[in-house]
Amino acid sequence: MEEWNRMDKRWLFIGAVVVGVFLFVLLLVPFFVNAETFRPTIENQLSSALGRNVTFGKLSFSFMQSSLIADDIVISEDPAFSNVPFVQAKKLEVGIEIMPFLFHHQVRITKLTIDSPSIQLIEHANGSWNYSSLGGSSAQASPSQPTSAPDLPVGELKIVNGGAQVSSIPATARPFEYSGINLTLKQFSFFKSFPFELSAKLPAGGTLKLTGDAGPISQKNTSLTPFRATLQLRDFNPVAAGVIEQDKGITMDNDVDAEIKSDGVSATSTGKIKASRLQLAAKGSPAQRPIDIDYSVSQNLASREGTVSDLAIHTGSVAVHVAGTFKFTPEALILNLLLSAPALPLEQLEQLLPVVGIRLPSGSSLQGGTLTASIAMTGPATAITMAGPIEIDNTRLAGFDLGSKIQGLNPLGSSVGGTEIRILKASVNSSPQSTRLTDIYGDLPQIGTANGDGTVAPSGELDFHLTAKLNNSNAVGAVANSAVNAVGGLVGSFLHPNKKAAALSDRGIPLTITGSAENPSIRANIGALLR
Repeated sequence: MEEWNRMDKRWLFIGAVVVGVFLFVLLLVPFFVNAETFRPTIENQLSSALGRNVTFGKLSFSFMQSSLIADDIVISEDPAFSNVPFVQAKKLEVGIEIMPFLFHHQVRITKLTIDSPSIQLIEHANGSWNYSSLGGSSAQASPSQPTSAPDLPVGELKIVNGGAQVSSIPATARPFEYSGINLTLKQFSFFKSFPFELSAKLPAGGTLKLTGDAGPISQKNTSLTPFRATLQLRDFNPVAAGVIEQDKGITMDNDVDAEIKSDGVSATSTGKIKASRLQLAAKGSPAQRPIDIDYSVSQNLASREGTVSDLAIHTGSVAVHVAGTFKFTPEALILNLLLSAPALPLEQLEQLLPVVGIRLPSGSSLQGGTLTASIAMTGPATAITMAGPIEIDNTRLAGFDLGSKIQGLNPLGSSVGGTEIRILKASVNSSPQSTRLTDIYGDLPQIGTANGDGTVAPSGELDFHLTAKLNNSNAVGAVANSAVNAVGGLVGSFLHPNKKAAALSDRGIPLTITGSAENPSIRANIGALLR
């Protein structure tokens, strides 16, 4: 037993000596390895692979991390875009194979980690990006020739806690900024597909997560690299983030779940948007409940033209559908879309009306009936024009007694329980400057019919001129017609004593509507009828 104890102590002593020598070597290695001598090799490798000049400050070696660590990294910009560096970073950690490095002075890169980089992303008016030339050549090599761009295979490439500023030439809006960017590429190569994960913080508290596969990197234009990814956006507010100007009257908080893919020629995306507090007009008001939107779009990357196959805006169990085309130009996103609402239940659509700036008289609501609309939406996305027919059928405007609201015909009577609407239709033409309604026709069984036109100012002021024919088949219309005809007969007998006067009610009663949709002022102009 005593002999075994002595043997154990010897092995412990030997182990301690080995550990001590190993630690001693670890401490001495950095002193014998002059990392600065490898600066040209690493700078040339990275510069050649990226097609951009790469420089850095102090270069040190860490045996424990199997890495070369460089400070103050700078990746130059494409001079066609800016003189500001494309990337600037505090630190670059270059993972290497230790044995070839120590014994053969060979730098075999296994991992790249960029710490806290500042990245400039710039889009030119012609649609090209400042990163389009990264890692590529000006012309695609033929199949029989090897590509002129060298590969940089890396087991893992990471960006940690980065920031990116997205701007355009010429500047059309204030730059969009991402922060907290974390990007991981696994088994990266310019010539093969590789998986990636990206997360970032958006302005005003939103978050982004993108996971998928990309590659091989396009040697002609990096921005045309094929990829397939799943997108997740949370709490994205395009107005607070600066994507949409605040004076456009648009608000929304979006959660987006989508699939995106590109083959280098065209890109497609399908997904779902849950829009909270949605408002689409300056005089509108946010929806009280979230609105669900399903969409399917595609875009030709070269022409920058795209197609909206379907955009379905859900409310209740029904949906309003939008389809058409769009085009990115240096000035704006140009739309050519058609909104379709085929005989949709009004009660389910009512919560969307304030979203687009349509107001009902104060205290009223729509009961039953349908809405049919076919509205063309054209022009710049931030100054769109909407035009087309709209029709409401078989509804009741509860809480609004139109019969008692028409001034100048009192006492006209009362439409108890609200105002019945058999049909109300018009052609609408709405722009940021004004909204005009023409070919207005309304059939209200309790009162009669009316036709005419009118405008709604951006301030919400109404200016409508209608001609109403009151219905003799009900008490309300009969009383009014009798009163009008009596006045007409009295005036007519005074002006033309030997001529029998025609019934004025047959000509229709001029009506003007002013005020606002919430508080309209309706007046019968009997004086104009008598002239």
